[in-house]
Amino acid sequence: MSNESFRALVVEEDAGTRRVELRDVRVADLPPGEVLVKVAYSTLNYKDGLAVTGKGKILRVNPMAPGIDFAGTVVESQSSAYKPGDEVVLTGWGVGERHWGGFSQFNRVKAGWLVPLPKGLTLQQAMAIGTAGFTAMLCVLALERHGLTNDGREVVVTGAAGGVGSVAVALLARAGYKVVASTGRPEEADYLRDLGAADILDRSFFTKPGRPLESERWAGAVDTVGGPTLGGIFRTVASHGVVAACGNAGGVEFTSSVFPFILRSVKLVGVESVMVPLPERLAAWERLARDLPTDVLDRMTSVIPLAAVPEYSETITQAQVRGRIVVDVQA
Repeated sequence: MSNESFRALVVEEDAGTRRVELRDVRVADLPPGEVLVKVAYSTLNYKDGLAVTGKGKILRVNPMAPGIDFAGTVVESQSSAYKPGDEVVLTGWGVGERHWGGFSQFNRVKAGWLVPLPKGLTLQQAMAIGTAGFTAMLCVLALERHGLTNDGREVVVTGAAGGVGSVAVALLARAGYKVVASTGRPEEADYLRDLGAADILDRSFFTKPGRPLESERWAGAVDTVGGPTLGGIFRTVASHGVVAACGNAGGVEFTSSVFPFILRSVKLVGVESVMVPLPERLAAWERLARDLPTDVLDRMTSVIPLAAVPEYSETITQAQVRGRIVVDVQA
């Protein structure tokens, strides 16, 4: 089918001119790889929004189809790991940045970048989880690995109404933790409580001036924001608490004293979701399929056609998107 064509959302820059448009692309023009996938769904993540709008230097190839994840069906395979008809999921590995991305009706990738569609999930549900949900699960696993226990103390999630934050709230609540959702959008309080949040906290709590150490409150934290918010979290983390940091929407630098670390043994764990080894990927997806209720997932998800991605990219970079946005690539 090398001469067949399909539609893709392509970003191209030439002589100072930047174009974002739906184009016809031939299968033969896809990059090399062992597995050809017919993409059913992708998602719109914050990083995708930066790539599409040009507000961040995300794309490393020109021209490029953005989209850092996708789910679809194998069409052709040169790998014994997959055969035509298999349903698969891809997150990370530089797809949508250095490698042709998910905003494309077909893609050709390395077999090692794929995981089988987890049992119990549809392709659409897998992308409702997507990179954001996968990252949220990695954060929860990191908290558990570094000693988080359900001792009655609260766990806070910052940027809670966003993609990673929404899934993190739902996962932690499902695991029995008392979750406090930190957000700058008070109008999302009912949505966050519906996901399982026990309380809502204005994001200014972490950015207002304070002492190096204040009253112990948090057993753990998932921080999707970074910047001053991350620095502010440490003042109120309880002894032997742990903070999983995975985002930088609020800035790439933060300031903290050493006191939380040397007086309370607070731990900071960095979480990335791009180059995760396969065993850890499979474990995270297994937990997601088991622990994230699909009815909760459906309530946090909106579905848009591929042509709507540029419009919604502007919205997501302004932090005005709730939950998860699934892109129906074939629509």
